[in-house]
Amino acid sequence: MALTGRAALLAALGSIPVGVLEPGWTGILAVNGSLALACACDYALAAPVRRLRLSRSGDTSARLGETADVTLTITNPSRRPLRSHLRDAWPPSSWQPGTEVESSRHRLTAPPGERRRVTTRLRPTRHGDRQADRVTVRSYGPLGLFSRQGSHQVPWTVRVLPPFTSRKHLPSKLARLRELDGRTSVLTRGEGTEFDSLREYVPGDDTRSIDWRATARQSSVAVRTWRPERDRHILLVLDTGRTSAGRVGDAPRLDASMDAALLLAALASRAGDRVDLLAYDRRVRALVQGRSAGDMLPSLVNAMATVEPELVETDARGLTAMALRTAPRRSLIVLLTTLDAAPVEQGLLPVLPQLTQRHTVLVAAVADPHIATMAKARGDAEAVYEAAAAAQAQSERQRTAEQLRRHGVTVVDATPETLAPALADAYLALKAAGRL
Repeated sequence: MALTGRAALLAALGSIPVGVLEPGWTGILAVNGSLALACACDYALAAPVRRLRLSRSGDTSARLGETADVTLTITNPSRRPLRSHLRDAWPPSSWQPGTEVESSRHRLTAPPGERRRVTTRLRPTRHGDRQADRVTVRSYGPLGLFSRQGSHQVPWTVRVLPPFTSRKHLPSKLARLRELDGRTSVLTRGEGTEFDSLREYVPGDDTRSIDWRATARQSSVAVRTWRPERDRHILLVLDTGRTSAGRVGDAPRLDASMDAALLLAALASRAGDRVDLLAYDRRVRALVQGRSAGDMLPSLVNAMATVEPELVETDARGLTAMALRTAPRRSLIVLLTTLDAAPVEQGLLPVLPQLTQRHTVLVAAVADPHIATMAKARGDAEAVYEAAAAAQAQSERQRTAEQLRRHGVTVVDATPETLAPALADAYLALKAAGRL
């Protein structure tokens, strides 16, 4: 006889004697009934997922390229042992490609009333805040036939900081700074120099440095030496508009600008100068002001961590107005932006006199090394066309830089690997010339 759905279910659970069924159903129901009963028992013996208590601890920050360990503590308050598979979900950029499954999935066993810990190791591929997603737990019974599954929200944030790879250049730049600051004083006074000492004249010294009063009091000619002033103000301005999103190699231009800004900030703070930061496109993305020398670099790194390129055209007038408000007194304004012709000629050049009449301005830009490689290409028609296009791009870039120099701006144009030390050298040259 054919069984209804309810009769089949009762027979599977053993409520109908096997003898009342047709012979063909006997073996099937005996097997299926045992399997269903085993699954039901397995499900009933699996530890409940909803009652689990979860909490986090571990790293809250890490530099880009380094690892961050976040520990998840799972407490099993039930009377059943927890046998589970667990997935600790984070945004895809929290791991190197292809390592998410290995890093985010764990096997966990917790006896009744006890707690266990699992550690998820993150290796982010982008700077910024990485926030934990849900934790999904699949709890199995003792036979592994049936399981319970549920998710928990366990908030945690890991801030991924810019890597500061140019730190390796800091010792050599500090050595040059010490030489500039003490061992080799300048003999001509500029806007950013103060009196240091008197010494005896030697052939080749600038006659304008002779101190005639001191010479009259002694038997030899005395000259004045000057040293670069301390406590000067430097404003680092990061252009976070669309041009900063252009990729050079594996990273956007903004990353190289941040790295160069960090090296300059570290060097300037050691020189006794005050450093502020402004990140701007059409509105302020980050602003760091008035930090002490010891707190300045950590504050800059923390502020830069959340700054991303914005796909909007930078408002040059708004940027200039904000820079003037941030630096009301004479300062060195370091603008990390582009040397593309259109944004400079249509945006920056019309408002540049507002900055140069009060401040010393330095523009730093990231050059694409691939353009230089293309310019040298030969061999076939396609390579020649690429070389011609690259040469034209280089010519336009040089013309733009020359326009800025005619306005009294110091220009640094370098590849991502050389931008940071080149910017530091430009700062030291300005300091040696007394222009700060």
